[in-house]
Amino acid sequence: MTMHDADRPLDSLDRAILGLALEEPPSGLRSSILLATVYPAYRPAPPFSFLELALLGALGAVAVWFAALLILGGASLFVHTVTTIATVASSALSNGATLAWLAAGGATALWLSLFTVSQPVAHASHRSGPRNVP
Repeated sequence: MTMHDADRPLDSLDRAILGLALEEPPSGLRSSILLATVYPAYRPAPPFSFLELALLGALGAVAVWFAALLILGGASLFVHTVTTIATVASSALSNGATLAWLAAGGATALWLSLFTVSQPVAHASHRSGPRNVP
């Protein structure tokens, strides 16, 4: 036969806990909980966008891949892989036409970002605020 909490008598510890003075909750707690759960228009946006989550996932996958390389093949396989990646990157970037296209693209991006009059406000700073309700 088991005793439930409601069936057993209160001991001195239970009486001491029940006798503690509790602090009043903040005044807007109930309304903020309702706004965050019941009314989806006022729910704050997620802290990360899909692009940021994809980037974090890719970085995590690369970190796991490096860890697996070190565990499975040791340092020599890791060094060989990094050397191969560096060789391919340096051969691709040693082409003059590739460097010219990269420079032209970078200059275009810089020009557009500095001299475009109607730039949108950065969305990242407004991500946690309330959304506009129609």
